[in-house]
Parts: sequence; structure tokens; C-alpha cells
Amino acid sequence: MSEPYDKGDTFCPSYHHAVEMIGKRWSGVILRELLLGASRYSQLRSAIPSLTDKMLAARLQELEAEGMVTRTVVDSVPVRVEYALTDKGRDLEATITVLSEWADRWYPDGPDRPV
Repeated sequence: MSEPYDKGDTFCPSYHHAVEMIGKRWSGVILRELLLGASRYSQLRSAIPSLTDKMLAARLQELEAEGMVTRTVVDSVPVRVEYALTDKGRDLEATITVLSEWADRWYPDGPDRPV
């Protein structure tokens, strides 16, 4: 098996930035929901019940600024806003899938389960 990184490196700025971005509270959950097919603000809000409107809006703006999510205003009555992953965001699918499988194995009942 090949090594995923050079263990001689003491600090990797690109890795640090990626982990900080994806690891921000709610970012990974939002990305996962977009991978699962959610596209509208209300769908994301319903899928993540503990997430506040303010935090969802802030995280979507950050993910858009990072080039991971696009925001499209659909000219309809009422006006609709849709979110989608960019190629950069969709490129996280394998990572999010592996992390989801790991979480299911080690935390099947949530974070309070003793390991």
C-alpha cells in the first residue's frame, strides 16, 4: 500500500486549509447532503434539523467562496435558489463516503456511544 503523504513533512498548508474548511461545523454535513441530492435551501434545512438558518447561510456562502458550491437563482414565482456542488465539491465524494462508513462503524448511535 502506498503512503498517502510524506511522513517527513512537518506541516502541509494545503492539507491544513482543506481540513479546516471541510471540518468547520456543519460544512461536511452540508456537502454530504448536496452529494445525496439536496439542492434547495429548504431541503438542506430540513435534512439538518439542528442547523440554524444563519449558520446554513454562512456555510453556503463560505463553500461558494471556496469554489465548492454554486448558487443559482431560478426565475420563478416565487423565486427559487438552488445549490449544487462544483467539480471541486463533487471531488470530495469518495472522501465523504469513506468518512461516513467510518462514522457508521465507530459511532452507529451517534457521538455519545462509548468506543
